[in-house]
Amino acid sequence: MSTEQSQNNNAAEGLNVLLQEDVRTGLTAADKYTAIRMAGEQLVARGCVEEAYIDAMLAREDVVTTYIGEGVAIPHGVGAAKKFIKKTGLSVLQFPDGVPFGDEKAYLVIGIAGQEDAHLPILQALANVMLDEVLIDQIKRSTDPAFIYRSLMSGGEDL
Repeated sequence: MSTEQSQNNNAAEGLNVLLQEDVRTGLTAADKYTAIRMAGEQLVARGCVEEAYIDAMLAREDVVTTYIGEGVAIPHGVGAAKKFIKKTGLSVLQFPDGVPFGDEKAYLVIGIAGQEDAHLPILQALANVMLDEVLIDQIKRSTDPAFIYRSLMSGGEDL
């Protein structure tokens, strides 16, 4: 196995909390706060966080944007919100028309709730996927949740 394949496999392990039903496509949101709230509500519905975590996600956005480039935002709660996390989880929301995040548009809004330092391998995995510009563009435009799920889980390898 090459070093690159090993890095992709290790990074994909960070996404092992992602379930196919955590991926939703074809969504619309008027603004970033609505999109963040939607991501948080999905984490609540999945049993990953308490409702109060959503407010912490919104508070984080007020401190510093969670938009990380390439049409992707990764909203998550501020440090004090860890007490509202029941279990590590992700919500992957795709907005084909994008959602304004300042001067940029996010097409993928990936809500993260990580216990302890569980968010670090998740962020590593997402960063690895984002390095593949063709793949991230396909994910942003796909209407198939299964494709997005497979792409994230594989790190773009062997699709």
